[in-house]
Amino acid sequence: MIRLNLTAAPAWLTLAPGLRLQVAPLTTALMVSARADPAIEALPDIATQEELALAMAKAVARRAVLDWEGVGDDAGDAVPVSPEGIDALLEIWPVFEAFQTQYVAKGLILDAEKNVSAPLPNGPSAGAAATARPVRGAAPTAPQD
Repeated sequence: MIRLNLTAAPAWLTLAPGLRLQVAPLTTALMVSARADPAIEALPDIATQEELALAMAKAVARRAVLDWEGVGDDAGDAVPVSPEGIDALLEIWPVFEAFQTQYVAKGLILDAEKNVSAPLPNGPSAGAAATARPVRGAAPTAPQD
């Protein structure tokens, strides 16, 4: 079941002890905008999945993070939210992982769920016999043990 959040109110995520981010709802518009981010478009065709994941997380965060608590400069003074600050924050591995898990992955998991169907235990194909048969004399396609 999909549970709709019709309030569209920002929410607070606790990513680490003392670190909270206030984020906008993860909407289609936000994700489409993030995919069109210049940093993602500038990635080379040979970029790794890890490079793409980090660039995408930063693009999403730059659009979603509205406020934060527990982020300071070298002197320990609180700093305001900025695109450069968001990028620096996501360079910290545990923060990146928490943001991916608590915010980005929720949208991706929902997206993945719509692309699969569980087999029906009692539908018209239940108990159907396999119709494919091996061709006699054909060479094996996989090593035989």
